[in-house]
Amino acid sequence: MENKENCLRPMRQAKKRAAEAIAAQHQPLKKLRKRVVLGELQNLSNVDLGGTKKVNSRVTLKKCKGGDDGGQKDGSFDDPQMCAAYAADIYEYLREMEKQEKWRPLPTYLEKVQKDVSANMRGVLVDWLVEVAEEYKLLSDTLYLTISYIDRFLSMNVTSRQRLQLLGVSSMLIASKYEEISPPLVKDFCYITDNTYKKEDVVKMEADVLKALNFEMGSPNIKTFLRRFTKIAQEDETPKLQLEFLGCYLAELSLLDYGCVKFLPSLVAAAVIFLTKFTLQPKLHPWNSNLQHYSGYVPTDLKECVTIIHELQLSKRGKSLVAVRDKYKQHKFKCVSTLSAPMSIPDSFFEDVKHSN
Repeated sequence: MENKENCLRPMRQAKKRAAEAIAAQHQPLKKLRKRVVLGELQNLSNVDLGGTKKVNSRVTLKKCKGGDDGGQKDGSFDDPQMCAAYAADIYEYLREMEKQEKWRPLPTYLEKVQKDVSANMRGVLVDWLVEVAEEYKLLSDTLYLTISYIDRFLSMNVTSRQRLQLLGVSSMLIASKYEEISPPLVKDFCYITDNTYKKEDVVKMEADVLKALNFEMGSPNIKTFLRRFTKIAQEDETPKLQLEFLGCYLAELSLLDYGCVKFLPSLVAAAVIFLTKFTLQPKLHPWNSNLQHYSGYVPTDLKECVTIIHELQLSKRGKSLVAVRDKYKQHKFKCVSTLSAPMSIPDSFFEDVKHSN
């Protein structure tokens, strides 16, 4: 009997530890840093995405991979998690998927659909959601999906500025359920808005968003393609960690600007890599035949998108929207938002690439 008890003791202890771990995962989130209301959106005319006025977004608040493909390699063939043998087919499918109308927001929805929402308001909402994602330690994929849901919903449904923040938290709730292991609770999203909305409001908006999007939740986003393009770009002499973090920073900056809504996620990801490499090595051509092959884009395709993100990087756009910039000032991200970028990009860099650098 004693031997049996000795055998069972480790199993009981392991079971107890597992139960404690599960219970800890479902504890409500506490000690939130900010409780914010985006109710005073009529003041958003003061927020200039062109950067001509210095208004902090917080003031507007109420108080506030492929293996052997075409004779080229992306360096991931030996990594089983990269699904190298199938990467070419996977990304071909994703490229077709991102073009389908059901996954795409209307590029001109603010002009054609919305009557009470502006690009400035959208920018402030996205800026605040970046802070919320940081507060709850959500995955970057959750943030990208959230913005995608918001843009797609606004493409089909007229929404007042008073309900814009409700749309934001409800979309993040859906994205969290899709991506996170332990998503925040409904009451946590109510709390972060200073209880401006009740649980019933969030749940009702969640249902409205799901119906509007026909439950099509898993669309490819910028991060989907950025992972692969970053892996390819890391094959040269560019500093790997710095390139990765700078790419993530510029990609999140692109979320702030309504002007980037019209671009496919893969094109934004390619433009981000172009600008990242230019920032780190401004004297070298940022594009090469390998990147061109795997992204499917030539430099001329990227010029308009690169220009918008470059202006965001230089604070010529969205100067008052500081959440992304503050986030990437942290040492864990190598302080990449403090890196100075050249004021202009040579026109010769947008010429088509014929040979690898």
